[in-house]
Amino acid sequence: MSEQTEMSAIKKKVLSTGIRVGTDVKTKFMRQYITESSPEGLYMLDVDITLSRIKTAAKFISRKDIKRVIVCSGREYASTPIEKFCECTGAPMMLRRFMPGTLTNPSLPFYTEPHLLIISDPQVDSQAVTEATNAGVPVIGIANTDNLTSKLDLVIPANNRGRKALATVYWLLAREILIQKGELTEDQDMKYEIDDFETKIKDIEEDEDDDFQKKNYTSRF
Repeated sequence: MSEQTEMSAIKKKVLSTGIRVGTDVKTKFMRQYITESSPEGLYMLDVDITLSRIKTAAKFISRKDIKRVIVCSGREYASTPIEKFCECTGAPMMLRRFMPGTLTNPSLPFYTEPHLLIISDPQVDSQAVTEATNAGVPVIGIANTDNLTSKLDLVIPANNRGRKALATVYWLLAREILIQKGELTEDQDMKYEIDDFETKIKDIEEDEDDDFQKKNYTSRF
């Protein structure tokens, strides 16, 4: 299968996932990735650019020691996609709250020195982005139409709010990395499908219940 044919097949597969659906706001940083607005007033992202950027990101990531590539996100819907991505690629992850000083304070027990940071939302993950910038660590970020991307080294324009859309981006990125490393061919199927990368509502509810129980337990003492 030619690369062009493969890209067409992938494009057809992901168009129904909402990956290109943005918000009703566009920033000057994201204007170049927008093709049109929907009848509902939402800006639509160029999926061809998205797929191209994912390929570029995968090439860059593949040149790094994957154990020094940190994938982080404070966004709930990104939890399962990142967990599956890290399972497939071997990259370490940081989920939920990014602890201040993680990349900038060597005296902290959780201090780390990654070679690359991948984030799911420049706004939600702003602490991680700021610290990476200060530490000279390049940042790859998934950005929606309303995001500010001045501190990102590589932007992957995509819907970073939807469960299915986030799952799709991380599935595509994991797949492309495996192809770049020779662990998967263009016409081979991955171990997981996009649905396997998607955070389910019940998982979020269970996490919220656990958090509530922990807070309730702690408040007794």
